[in-house]
Amino acid sequence: MDWQVAKLSVLADIGAGNSAPQKKEFFEGGVHPFIRTSDVGKIKFGSISDSRDKLNDDGIKKLRLMPKGTILFPKSGASTFLNHRVILTRDAYVSSHLATIKALPELLEDRFLLYFLSLIRAQDLVQDHDYPSLRLSDLSELVIQVPPLKEQKRIVAILDQAFSDINKARALTEQNLRNARELFESKKLELFDNLGAVSCLQSLPDVCDEIFAGGDAPKKGLYSKYRTDKFNIPIYANAVKNNGLYGYTDYSRANNPSITIAARGSGTGHIESREEPFLPIVRLIVLTPKKDFISLEYLKHALQTLDILRSGSAIPQLTVPMIKEYSIPVPGFDMQERIVFELRELDDLIDRVVCLYQKKVALLDELKKSLLQKAFSGDLTNKTEETAA
Repeated sequence: MDWQVAKLSVLADIGAGNSAPQKKEFFEGGVHPFIRTSDVGKIKFGSISDSRDKLNDDGIKKLRLMPKGTILFPKSGASTFLNHRVILTRDAYVSSHLATIKALPELLEDRFLLYFLSLIRAQDLVQDHDYPSLRLSDLSELVIQVPPLKEQKRIVAILDQAFSDINKARALTEQNLRNARELFESKKLELFDNLGAVSCLQSLPDVCDEIFAGGDAPKKGLYSKYRTDKFNIPIYANAVKNNGLYGYTDYSRANNPSITIAARGSGTGHIESREEPFLPIVRLIVLTPKKDFISLEYLKHALQTLDILRSGSAIPQLTVPMIKEYSIPVPGFDMQERIVFELRELDDLIDRVVCLYQKKVALLDELKKSLLQKAFSGDLTNKTEETAA
């Protein structure tokens, strides 16, 4: 079957959306979708029909309506963001920050083009990787191989079905991943619920030498973003990324093994154990256990079962007085060690299960890439169709 080779500019209309009206009243009571890069950013690949912002009848005056089947992707932003590809499933108004490509229907199927563009990496098109952006002129020069329309429709049907099956398998695998992690948490809660029935509850102030919150970050010149001979004491703040590491300084506030609790921000309630001396900042809460009464690892697990900490970012912020109000079951050291050992064993099992599921997700993603490569090299034969089905 003959495949034709042509530049994208010959097969599609390439352009950009409209600048958004500046006046807020153009959005009041709006019903017409105005799709922005933030809407596209929520979808890696697929369809889009609605948006967060909507224009009213006055707002759409002089704006160009993009037809159903138009393909959108960001013109600027991080390289990974530039790889998002979505297709309109209804007529809509589109931001000027989005490139728009509408296939000429007599030459090219919309979804055939969508699948083709999903193979094109933004990194191969952008000129400046420090400030990545896609130029419409570069898109126009893209070369695509296309079979007759009938064959395009057949290939799209195969890919649609195969991708639907793969997405269902991926969703099931990701749910199994969540279930595996939830199993660990539920087992931990069960252990501590049972423990609470047979062990004395102790208030956190009674089992900790110190409970306090960090202060202000060191001023410029008194810390380093990287460990040096002078600045070698870690600074930790309210964050999840990189375990909350802010930088390094030359003095510590917490000198014994301690637990830290993020007290504000998106990571509120996040708990970490800290073995070495450190400086807590930005109201990061620190609990230093009485080492002859409770082990650091047991305290961490016990804190993770508290309702207030499992609520996470639903709480605006945590304070030291709030934490001091709570109590935990504290058995003898032998029982503490037994519980910690059991949780480690379960954690290792869950990690192995999670690793298997993550490999399965990666294989499903590779299968998508393989099908796309076959489709645009002319190898998606009827035999392939039977295999995909």
